[in-house]
Amino acid sequence: MHLRSVELQMPKRQEAVDFLKNPWGLVEVETRGSTTYLRGSDNFHYALAITEGAEKLVKSATLVGTMDEVKASFERVKAQGLKHSEWVNEFNEPGHGAGFTFTGLEGEPFRVICEKDAPPAVLASDGTHPLRVAHVVFNTSQREAASQLLIDVLGFKVSDRTKVMNFLRCDELHHVVAYADSDKATLNHIAFEMLDMDNMFTGMGRMKDNGFETVWGPGRHGPGDNAFAYYIGPFGACIEFTSEIERVDDSYVTGTPEDWKWPPKRMDHWGIAVRDDAKLMDSSAVFHFESVAAH
Repeated sequence: MHLRSVELQMPKRQEAVDFLKNPWGLVEVETRGSTTYLRGSDNFHYALAITEGAEKLVKSATLVGTMDEVKASFERVKAQGLKHSEWVNEFNEPGHGAGFTFTGLEGEPFRVICEKDAPPAVLASDGTHPLRVAHVVFNTSQREAASQLLIDVLGFKVSDRTKVMNFLRCDELHHVVAYADSDKATLNHIAFEMLDMDNMFTGMGRMKDNGFETVWGPGRHGPGDNAFAYYIGPFGACIEFTSEIERVDDSYVTGTPEDWKWPPKRMDHWGIAVRDDAKLMDSSAVFHFESVAAH
């Protein structure tokens, strides 16, 4: 199972799409009705979907697996009594997946599908544009319980715990979903993987040329060992360029808060990052979760 995409709703869709194409670097796939699909250069049908709507909402975080994986997850979701959609035989979107949507512990919407179409070809790229969505982070007041739910119904594993976050994986990436302590259940940020650190810095330069400064970064995280640079998009959400994400397997030993302590005034390995806490906090209040119709 892999994290394929994140689906968002917001007003001024075209303004967001224009920014996500340039300077962010995604490629427009197509528009169907009120939704525009954008992809990275890797072989995923799309990475981000932007739907026109009055409210700013996370519609779903979409995981792709085999039909057996998706059907087994659907049965576990139903057995747990979680709020979920009906089974959908085909979603009208690139990839034409079949599957379902369900809500996590505090309403965070997940969609689990098996794509009917073969993966698209990798796009020719100079390497300075995002490859794919790397991870999505949700704010929660119930971090351990929210994590356990994904373990129980999707087979996720916890890679690391810090004092304020849990990092969960479903494939070789160190984490594809993370939960951050908060008094509200909202979107924290979406991360996009760059080919390497040099290309991440080139992307940062492109953002700077277009008037966008980092709100946190550059730096290198502890859990995941990934380089990072965070921005606030014109639609208010926090988005991240990241690179050199640690790849792990079942031999990886789950880290604890004791393993991830920093010296005073430092929050990452390098210690050079500029961080605007006020802007980061404001961005965490922007995108709430779309309700999933119960069946």
